[in-house]
Amino acid sequence: MTRRFLVTGGAGFIGSAVVRRLIRETTHEVLVVDKLTYAGNLDSLQPVANSPRYRFRQADICDAAAMRAAFADFAPDVVMHLAAESHVDRSIDGPGAFIQTNLVGTFTLLQAALGHWRGLDAARRAAFRFHHISTDEVFGSLGPEGAFTETTAYQPNSPYSASKAGSDHLVRAWQHTYGLPTVLSNCSNNYGPYHFPEKLIPLMILNALEGKPLPVYGDGQNVRDWLHVEDHAAALTLIAEQGLPGESYNVGGNAERTNLQVVQAICALVDALAPDAAGPRSRLISFVPDRPGHDRRYAIDAAKIRRDLGWQPSLTFEEGLRRTVEWYLANRSWWERIRSGVYRGERLGASA
Repeated sequence: MTRRFLVTGGAGFIGSAVVRRLIRETTHEVLVVDKLTYAGNLDSLQPVANSPRYRFRQADICDAAAMRAAFADFAPDVVMHLAAESHVDRSIDGPGAFIQTNLVGTFTLLQAALGHWRGLDAARRAAFRFHHISTDEVFGSLGPEGAFTETTAYQPNSPYSASKAGSDHLVRAWQHTYGLPTVLSNCSNNYGPYHFPEKLIPLMILNALEGKPLPVYGDGQNVRDWLHVEDHAAALTLIAEQGLPGESYNVGGNAERTNLQVVQAICALVDALAPDAAGPRSRLISFVPDRPGHDRRYAIDAAKIRRDLGWQPSLTFEEGLRRTVEWYLANRSWWERIRSGVYRGERLGASA
């Protein structure tokens, strides 16, 4: 059944992967709403931009009038809310933008969705979904054992994760208080094509290609669970289509690695695919002072989405990382425009 998807943050990393999937793999119609901040890039939507089922609206989710207009004009059946400030280091340097976008923006969008939903007929009201996409960072830091489940208590430790935890709570409250049919998902660290190069994997790939230092925080033993963005997009589409109102779903790649292991794997792949006469890229690894409040370990238990919706990742970390390095080698024009202007690879979040 064809439905109308309003995707906020659809020009971002995960959002654009979702939009590309919706256009290529389904018959759904899509409206992307994106403010086009530094991390929003219409180039990431170019592969589907000519589809008659795709349209774009530049707008800020904090702008209540613009959000009401988007709902009135497009009349969505599903909202997939991915618009967010999302980088921990940036939240350390400037937490205000995170409070505004992630909390005020989510509230504003919920209000617009609620007004729209209340005006639908009974059948469309029952089928409507507001899918809020969040992060495993809301759960805080794990010890050496265990994994986050959907019932893990929230314990956010950075301005970023605190703002996302707050937005999760707003979404649950609008479902419980007003009956808005919401679903929630919390994901592990994503990687893959079109990833803004301030995050670990794309930054290390590009620095390795350019012969620049590969800075690793602390002792490099912080652990993350890695999920390829296209596997995540498949999970998010499934949750939006089949998730039950009031439920939350953890999405993880079952691929725990230390940061140092990730960087070493990138060095080996870049050496194999783009050899450097100066020697192995591992020579570029340097250990730098840890960032404030750096959570030691995250791990996702994705048993619920596997059991209830039949999703599991299709790519191993090794397969996904190779594809990612190959993509950056084949798409230099995409990232060179970013490196030449808005972000040059400088360290962010160095001070408390």
